[in-house]
Amino acid sequence: MRTLDDLLAEGVSGRRVLVRADLNVPLRHTEESVTVTDDGRIRAVLPTIRALAEAGAHVVVCSHLGRPKGAPDPKYSLAPVAARFSELLGAPVAFATDTVGESADAVTASLAAGEVALLENLRFNAGETSKDDAQRGEFAVKLARYGEAYVDDAFGAVHRKHASVYDVPKLLPHFAGGLVVRELDTLSTLTSDPKRPYVVVLGGAKVSDKLGVINNLLPKVDALLIGGGMCFTLLAAQGHGVGDSLLEADQIDTCKQLLAEAGAKIVLPTDVVVAAELSATAETRVVGVDAIGAGDKGLDIGPETARAFAGKLAGAATVFWNGPMGVFEYEPFAAGTKAVAEAVAGAGFSVVGGGDSAAAVRALGVDEASFSHISTGGGASLEYLEGKTLPGVAALEA
Repeated sequence: MRTLDDLLAEGVSGRRVLVRADLNVPLRHTEESVTVTDDGRIRAVLPTIRALAEAGAHVVVCSHLGRPKGAPDPKYSLAPVAARFSELLGAPVAFATDTVGESADAVTASLAAGEVALLENLRFNAGETSKDDAQRGEFAVKLARYGEAYVDDAFGAVHRKHASVYDVPKLLPHFAGGLVVRELDTLSTLTSDPKRPYVVVLGGAKVSDKLGVINNLLPKVDALLIGGGMCFTLLAAQGHGVGDSLLEADQIDTCKQLLAEAGAKIVLPTDVVVAAELSATAETRVVGVDAIGAGDKGLDIGPETARAFAGKLAGAATVFWNGPMGVFEYEPFAAGTKAVAEAVAGAGFSVVGGGDSAAAVRALGVDEASFSHISTGGGASLEYLEGKTLPGVAALEA
């Protein structure tokens, strides 16, 4: 796999370089404005953009945002992202109001050496995410016109077989950006020869989303701590009532088999925070997992569980964490996630697996610098650890 360093060594002065970035950041919409609420993914790609611009490239950046239906939707415009991108870069970022149309043609043609442009949301075009190879390929040809070389620095999208990730690299000399290289190097240490004890913490909503990575990691880890909504299906498999908590009833038998095979490696909560409703002002109770009432919703791990998880993490040499322990966006259900985040930060080699976990770190005020690595791609990191082939990585290796 050729990297950004190889491209820079070739020389990019005066050349157009198409960069696939992951600028899929959360936005806050008000009547007055639209603002970026977490700019972590923008900051993560800045070193690659700066390196190309300083070397004299004409830098054309493309990205997706959210899940529009293959047509323009103002709610998912990258315009507010371009504004924040410009602030962080400390230089103007020209914005094209389409992806492969007249505005994109004009904006990219007007770029001088060292200047940066951002195209409108890739997913405003049906060809970007199409499962039809011909439709996807047709869009890729149009997009590839804006580059003489291609750099993929969108680790959060490398698990997608999309035009900008999978098809464009077939059309241009292609290189892995610095962020993608760092992500792959970090995750490879978790699957090759991690220092022990090796502890994995998994949370999030659905156990079905994590079964693949659980099965792949179990032989490699010393302990697997499970919280979040996904824990309730596992607790149900142990015979506990879970009230109105999130439950995947069709996964109970699978979870019974998983628990039987895992033995003591899987550690589940012993207490949970419950409420009758999910709200910022909900009345909460802490109950043992054997005392969840019929109308209770389990919305966070309890303090006893948080202490137990922290104890397991305290002696860990390697930690991977993906998924919050509760609905951390609401203050009554944030304590478990914050306790785990602080414990993970204190471990030896600590990797936060992107997505909601990375958002929680920033939202709960845990120092980002205290972790060894915070991934920008939750789904991509999980699929890598599951042992799946990532289409974007395969394209860069071709």
